[in-house]
Amino acid sequence: MNIELINAAKVRIQSVPVLVNMVSQRVRQLNNGDRPLVKPAVGEEKVDVALREIADGLLSYEVAAEATPDPMSF
Repeated sequence: MNIELINAAKVRIQSVPVLVNMVSQRVRQLNNGDRPLVKPAVGEEKVDVALREIADGLLSYEVAAEATPDPMSF
């Protein structure tokens, strides 16, 4: 893992737990055959590919709104 890529990705995604989840999910997708959004360097690890995709702004996330209980359900 390249520390410079981690720092560049942290500029885009400030929350470390969210960044870890994004990288984990993206590496899983790449392992399952999804094509990378950037051209990987020869021998580059998939973790670094995912970090570059995030750092380049090619991947993002959205937070789901919290579910509010229906007052009529009680």
